[in-house]
Amino acid sequence: MPDLIKLDIVDLVLAVGLMAIAIGLSVWEKLGLELNLALATGRTILQLIVLGYVLDFIFAVDNVWAVVGIFTIILTITAIVARNRISQKIPLLLPLVWVVIFASTSFTLLYTNFLIIQPDRWYEPRYLIPLGGILIGNAMNAAAVAGERLVSTINQFPTEIETHLSLGATPQQAISHYRKDAIKAALVPTLNQMMLIGMVTIPTFTSGQLLAGVSALEAVSYEILIIFMVAVVNLLTTIFVTKGLCRQFFNDAMQLVR
Repeated sequence: MPDLIKLDIVDLVLAVGLMAIAIGLSVWEKLGLELNLALATGRTILQLIVLGYVLDFIFAVDNVWAVVGIFTIILTITAIVARNRISQKIPLLLPLVWVVIFASTSFTLLYTNFLIIQPDRWYEPRYLIPLGGILIGNAMNAAAVAGERLVSTINQFPTEIETHLSLGATPQQAISHYRKDAIKAALVPTLNQMMLIGMVTIPTFTSGQLLAGVSALEAVSYEILIIFMVAVVNLLTTIFVTKGLCRQFFNDAMQLVR
């Protein structure tokens, strides 16, 4: 199989031309997205260049603390983003989201590393960083969707919840239906992807491996592993984020706190 065709600076400048076309289309259609597209383009370039240097450094150092450090940074950023999308008014929400994403991702990674991939070292950066990055990103989105859905629903139907409480229901029983709906809503994109994967689109991870020269069957094998990992980490994250959020809305007297 021929070697990967490398992109030089000229190729990347031409790639930026695609975003120039997008900005031009926004101007033509008077969408008002020019500034957003330009800002997104600049941030994408800057962030990915920084990421490239950081990963090169981590792979060169090949040290467990470097791997732990990059994961701590990524995890903290994603937890802040998820917290901001859910609510900035709920106390202790940030540590809740941080711990839940950390726990669900760690469990899934350890299961995969020790039982499936079994690398020579458990912290092998080549496997741990890309897989962990995928899981943390998906967990962030799942937590944000489930959390935002649950918070907005509780705020929308306080009278109904208080009615259940007055009839003897526990706080968990009073909002169990809303919690289940929030979890299901967060899992819809993952389930849709699993239903259509390989039929409608070629997944990004598989496409990247194919471009890198990996055989199609090997690329598909890893895609199967990754999509199952994502499903588990998303479900774990939504279950425990919504459970933790439920406790934030009720006081010790089992009354709804508005």
